[in-house]
Amino acid sequence: MTRAGLDKQQQDVAAMFDAVAGRYDRTNDVLSLGQDRAWRKATIAAVGATAGDTVLDLAAGTGTSSEPLADAGVRVVPCDLSEGMLAVGKRRRPDLAFVAGDALELPFADASFDAVTISFGLRNVPDVPAALREMARVTKPGGRLVVCEFSTPTFGPFRTVYSNYLMRAVPSVARVVTKSPDAYVYLAESIREWPDQQGLGRIIKAAGWRDVAFRNLSGGIVALHRGTRA
Repeated sequence: MTRAGLDKQQQDVAAMFDAVAGRYDRTNDVLSLGQDRAWRKATIAAVGATAGDTVLDLAAGTGTSSEPLADAGVRVVPCDLSEGMLAVGKRRRPDLAFVAGDALELPFADASFDAVTISFGLRNVPDVPAALREMARVTKPGGRLVVCEFSTPTFGPFRTVYSNYLMRAVPSVARVVTKSPDAYVYLAESIREWPDQQGLGRIIKAAGWRDVAFRNLSGGIVALHRGTRA
């Protein structure tokens, strides 16, 4: 994959993540008040992979979501658009097979994986239905999809508090812990504009996945969506 083959939006997103790669994991931990670790554990449990399974971890970034799978004997392939994020991951875990790839044109053969998972990355893809169809292409029949993504808090008053935190507190905290706070302004805006749980479920189902369901985490701040390859 080369940057020249990406559209302008994808190039900008990749460059943004390149810029924050060095402190990305620490910044996420601070901004999520440590909740990101619990979200990763829930995602891994939902994937349900066992030793010998092959799993594609999309938007894997530095590989923090891939490491527990690899340590459990799963053949995991961390894949990300940002070469800067992948470089940080390779330095920490040279044993993982990091791959630079575009979710809209994955560099893998049909039916290559027992499961595909993407955490906090689907929101950054310019054509979400196309990406979901591409994930189905590389998944074996009967294989699993798990999407961990920010969503809509279920309690009305908390939704207001959360929205204010996203648009006001997140950029302020990011200025303290990272040299690229503008990236987190973009991330906050993308979260606010993202479909709610039911809306994303309909998009996943329309892309050809069956048995689509979701589970709320942290009161709906994050939702785990699951589906099965027809």
